[in-house]
Amino acid sequence: MRIPLSLLALSASLLCTPAAMALSEFGIEGMGVVSTKANEAQGTIAPDGQRIVWASDRAGGQGGWDLWQAVLRDGRWQDPAPLALNSASDERDPYFSHDGRWLYFASNRPGGQGGFDLYRAPMAADGSVGPAQTLPGALNTRADERAPALRPDGRMLLFSRNGKHTQGGFDLYLAPVQGEGFGTAQALPAPLNTAADELGAAWLDNEGALAFTRASDGHSQVLLAGCDHRQAAVPLTLSFNTADGQTGAPVVDASKPTEMVLAGMARAPRAGGLDLYRIKAPAAPRGMGCG
Repeated sequence: MRIPLSLLALSASLLCTPAAMALSEFGIEGMGVVSTKANEAQGTIAPDGQRIVWASDRAGGQGGWDLWQAVLRDGRWQDPAPLALNSASDERDPYFSHDGRWLYFASNRPGGQGGFDLYRAPMAADGSVGPAQTLPGALNTRADERAPALRPDGRMLLFSRNGKHTQGGFDLYLAPVQGEGFGTAQALPAPLNTAADELGAAWLDNEGALAFTRASDGHSQVLLAGCDHRQAAVPLTLSFNTADGQTGAPVVDASKPTEMVLAGMARAPRAGGLDLYRIKAPAAPRGMGCG
C-alpha cells in the first residue's frame, strides 16, 4: 500500500514530541515548518515552551540568514514568520535568556564594531520583539563575536570570538554578568580551545559543563566538555555526529531541560540541507571536574 506523502510528513513532524523521543534517538524538529528544504541553523525555545526562534537562509526574509519564529499550537510548531529585527545582513545564533525577557543573537549588520557582533532584543509575552541593542560593555570588538549563551543562573555569558589572540579561528570565551552589562571576557584554556573553530555552545549545568561545536575543513561536530574546562572534550554520542559530518549549534530547551535541539544532516528523517533535531540533553561528563 502506498502511503500518502502528506501522512509521511506528518509522521516525521511528530517525532519531536516527548512520546516519540522515548522511542528514538532523535527526531526532526517541525518538519516543513521549522526544518525545510532550506538550511536551518541554531534553534532556541522560549522558557514557556510556546515559541521557537531559529536561523534560516530560506526565502521570505530580509536577505542572507534571518531569524524566524514559530508558535506551538495543537502540539505542533505553526505559523513560521521572520522576526521584525532582521536586516539585509545576516542574523545568526539566537538564544533565549532563561527568564524569556531577551533574545540574544549575532549579526554582521552595519553599525557594529566589526564583522559579527553580539546583540539582544526584548521579547514580549506575545512573541513580539523590540529593537535590537548591542550588548553593553566591551564584548564586541573588530573581530567576530558569535553564539552568545547565558548560563542557566544568568551569571555568565559564553560566546565565541576570532582574531589575533585565539588558539586559531574561533575560541570560546566567558564574561561575567555585572548588572545590566558584562565584565572582561576571558578565553577558555587549551585543550578546550584548539586550532579549529570552537563555536556554538550550550550550558549543561551551572557548574560549567558544556556541549559545543568544533568545526574544521568544512566539517563540524558536537563535543562535551567537563566543568573545569582543562581536559580534552569528547564527542557527543549521536549517530550522525561524526568527524566527517556537519553537526552543531546545540541549545538546551529552556522549557524542557532534559532535551536539546541541534543542527545536523541525518540520513533520515531529513527535510533539506541542515535541519534541526531534538535529542535527549547529555549529562555533564563525570570525571572531568564535574561532581
